[in-house]
Amino acid sequence: MTPDAPAPLVARRRRTVQVFAAVAALAVLAVGLTAYGMRAYAHVNGFIVPHAEWAWAPVALILAAQTTLYCLERPYRASADAQKALDALHVAVLMPVYNEDDGYLRSALRSLLAQDRRPDSVHIADDGSDVDYDRTRTWWCDAAREAGITTTWQRVPHAGKRHAQVRAAAQCPGADIFLTIDSDAHLAPDAVREVLQPLEDPRVQVVAGVVVAHNNRNGLLSRMTDLWYVTSQLVDRSALSPLGGVMVASGSLAAYRAELLRDNVSSYLGETFLGRPVTFSDDSLLTLYGLMRGKVVQQPTAVVFSAMPETVSHHLRQYLRWMRGSTIRALWRMRYLPPVHPAYLAQLLRWFQQVTSTALLVSLSVHHFRTGTHPPAGLYFVPLVIVSAQTLRYLTLARSDQSLRSQLATWALAPLALLWSWTVLRAVRFYGLLTCMRTGWGTRVDGAEVTLAPAAAPAPAA
Repeated sequence: MTPDAPAPLVARRRRTVQVFAAVAALAVLAVGLTAYGMRAYAHVNGFIVPHAEWAWAPVALILAAQTTLYCLERPYRASADAQKALDALHVAVLMPVYNEDDGYLRSALRSLLAQDRRPDSVHIADDGSDVDYDRTRTWWCDAAREAGITTTWQRVPHAGKRHAQVRAAAQCPGADIFLTIDSDAHLAPDAVREVLQPLEDPRVQVVAGVVVAHNNRNGLLSRMTDLWYVTSQLVDRSALSPLGGVMVASGSLAAYRAELLRDNVSSYLGETFLGRPVTFSDDSLLTLYGLMRGKVVQQPTAVVFSAMPETVSHHLRQYLRWMRGSTIRALWRMRYLPPVHPAYLAQLLRWFQQVTSTALLVSLSVHHFRTGTHPPAGLYFVPLVIVSAQTLRYLTLARSDQSLRSQLATWALAPLALLWSWTVLRAVRFYGLLTCMRTGWGTRVDGAEVTLAPAAAPAPAA
């Protein structure tokens, strides 16, 4: 690290996590009680939703089970002997780069230099970017050499992220572990060491880190996205992690046993859907390979700061790509995983929740337009209680770039985030389902869409 480099971003778990989890559990119980009283309340107010309690009851049970499971999640800790074995592994970072903002790219590379367990090698593949990275490449190669990190930086014809990853992996045939890191991802100083801990267990094939927004205070949208994204990891993924069934390990930080990629290169590069090549959803496909071979877990103490969309257009295009990829991947889970697999069951439950909530929303809207009566307040109160309780998980992660007061301000956006999710994002979700055969990337086509302010970007080396 040069003297002009900014301080690394740091994150740690707050010990009050169990308190917040208990509050969430109480909220789920409240949902269950409300569900059975809902129909009588609806009759009294002249707003009848037939058999609504039978829809809410299983949802309440699912939420209760989910709450119990994420309360069971604990950071993995390798034994002393296992730690020696982990330290002896060759850990190679694979970093595809395509039209990335130079400030974010430098920030990501500096964070690798600041690791308390540095990777053994870093392999960067520039996927035919329109950005000139010559100065950054020169600086990085010199800095990596001084730090004792083997590195390669190759510029390859634009063929997509998967091809860039495979090109990078080919530079380190002796690697034991591949770390996939996005080019805008700033790792907390202990992220590499932490993400390796679960690999003590030979059954673990993939480890997911926790992704938070680097630019979380750059507007209302980035705050809401950070709240939604962090909560989804600390609720959904944290619930599946004790079962070894995490369905997606985000590319911003994930650890894979190297043979997982090497053994599946052909299918990874050649995936098609309805005769069309699939260029997105690479993270979830690698995760699926892991689920087919063993366990996929989350290490809640491995934190990475990543750039989130700051404009509505970028946000919706990214979400649409995710939903198209999610549709394809859900079908693949049904096809390739056994019915007793935790990820298979989780996928079925996810579909059930989506169908149930959508059916309720539609029935309420139809009834309102037909009769002119308004739903009872309880129907609005229930989902708000659920979301407010679950998003308390956002507060369990203390960050060096955000005070508790700022985090509380973000958490207070839960009602707005719920409204956005139930309306705009729900529509995008179903549009993505119907258009999942459109397998193009959709973002960063004309250059970087999110930039790091010059004052915050690492200064070039002298």
